[in-house]
Amino acid sequence: MQRVFFIVISVITLSIMLMCTAGKEIRSKLILHNTKLNDGHHDVEIHISNGQGFNHPTYVIWEEDYEGNYIRTIYITRSYASGSFGRQMLGDSMWLNTSGSSHQPAALPYWTHKKGLIDAKNLIPTPENPYVDAYSSATLQQNFTLTSKVGKENNKYKLLLEVNQSWDWNHFWTNNKYPESRAYKNSAQPSVIYAVSINNEQDQFFMNPIGHGDPKGESGKLFTDLSTLTSSRDIFREIRIEIRKNNSTKRS
Repeated sequence: MQRVFFIVISVITLSIMLMCTAGKEIRSKLILHNTKLNDGHHDVEIHISNGQGFNHPTYVIWEEDYEGNYIRTIYITRSYASGSFGRQMLGDSMWLNTSGSSHQPAALPYWTHKKGLIDAKNLIPTPENPYVDAYSSATLQQNFTLTSKVGKENNKYKLLLEVNQSWDWNHFWTNNKYPESRAYKNSAQPSVIYAVSINNEQDQFFMNPIGHGDPKGESGKLFTDLSTLTSSRDIFREIRIEIRKNNSTKRS
């Protein structure tokens, strides 16, 4: 399969805006200039605010059509995209102080199955076969805004986000729930999937949770019962989308 580079970075600005006034938000800004998309596409700002449960999560943002067909990945944390984590996971309960490969099928299973095989080889990125068709970075610790381009002119589409945090146990997702699954033990509470449908009538949208991923990472199924999730739903406090339409879109 020919590799398609969806994201071409012409300018990347990654800055931390520190507010001098007490109580104001600290926010990083990540700007992606995508020269592969034409002028009919929307500029989108994705504002992600961390919640009380935020602790070095893995996450991915992507685009689909209204029928749920995968279009492109916009952003993914570097550790999962490369298959190499800053602190290598050893067994099911220990991080090493050195970086290295970690196979984590339960981290982002919904997106992993949606996007399909990487170079017709593997579903899950590895150091030998990483996922390179999107912009990636280390997990940003501050609230941040990602600016990119998505959608087609006069077209409706969806934006989705999947997030997972290792060893985030609760009373239901205990460490002996699936004793045979190392993937589950690395993940604990399953990934949370957020989504929003974008239309041409509004300029601001909010992502809401629609389900969780396979807790063992064995399928790309969406599980819509969120009643057992606790701290995993507090990883992000708010995910707000702002659409900046070009002039041709505004006149339509």
